[in-house]
Amino acid sequence: MTVLVTGGAGYIGSHMVLALLDAGEDVVVLDRLSTGFRWAVPDKARFYLGDVGDRGLLERIFSENRIDAILHFAGSIVVPQSVAHPLDYYDNNTSKTGQLAAAAIAAGIEHFVFSSTAAVYGDQPDDAPVKENASTQPKNPYGQSKLMAEMMLRDAAAAHPFRYVALRYFNVAGADPLGRTGLSTEGATHLIKIACEAALGRRASVDVYGTNYPTPDGTGIRDYIHVSDLVAAHLKALAYLRAGGTSLTANCGYGRGYSVLEVLSAVKRAEDCDFAVHYGPRRPGDAGAVIACSTLAREILGWEPIHDDLDHIIATALAWERGLDAPEKDGVQVIRQRLAASF
Repeated sequence: MTVLVTGGAGYIGSHMVLALLDAGEDVVVLDRLSTGFRWAVPDKARFYLGDVGDRGLLERIFSENRIDAILHFAGSIVVPQSVAHPLDYYDNNTSKTGQLAAAAIAAGIEHFVFSSTAAVYGDQPDDAPVKENASTQPKNPYGQSKLMAEMMLRDAAAAHPFRYVALRYFNVAGADPLGRTGLSTEGATHLIKIACEAALGRRASVDVYGTNYPTPDGTGIRDYIHVSDLVAAHLKALAYLRAGGTSLTANCGYGRGYSVLEVLSAVKRAEDCDFAVHYGPRRPGDAGAVIACSTLAREILGWEPIHDDLDHIIATALAWERGLDAPEKDGVQVIRQRLAASF
């Protein structure tokens, strides 16, 4: 059987495609290339250019491939952008997830893994690791759009022969340890990528938004999870559904957090450098602290993360960033050339 990966040319999706191929799976990728790159999809995966909301294209994909599972990564993820353009987020994250699920149900595809987010929780009291049964109070349209999609999947699973795992991501960072893919989007808003760019001289400074949160150093705290551990959780979720597991919502994080200033210090230490930091007010929709309790993923899915180390996460991110500007070697097209060709 075949796995469809939506958004498989993007940051997390491209890591997922590699992990599936490494595991011997047959893979199809659907991506509109709004933030992803065609070069990020290996030749062994069949690629379709298009949108997850295109019902005709979905029906074609389902008719041309024996798909038994969908891993849905396609979506919009920038919190401030969601505040400025909320309807775009409800369309891309909520409505199109519903359309994809409806097409899957019509085609008899029963297994669905959904990329959700810790943003569904909003702020947490006392910086305690948040459990899946905690109250969901999103502070921004991004989190709300994902929570609404979860609700649709829950109701669809109650009405049809359709089962899903919704994985609520905490802060995803790092790059493939083998150097095959990483976060390549120009203007990405991920803190560790921004800090790595500053450490390598591609940015003059790093902006810190908010220094008066109720945290030890006043800056926001996040639970950073290595992207390779995250895709490993998806492999576990896929195996769980194929084995007959019931629908599940589970956190993906390590259970401890680092502040913005701690991350910046770790990047400076890793590169033995310094860069300017500018401090500004909080951004609309940002939470103070978000830390995971991942007991469900560990106990029910059997997930065992192996990259739980901030310095390691930063090292892989820096290695990828350095590769973006590496000279051509042995006739191999470098990532920077690939990026240029993608625009």
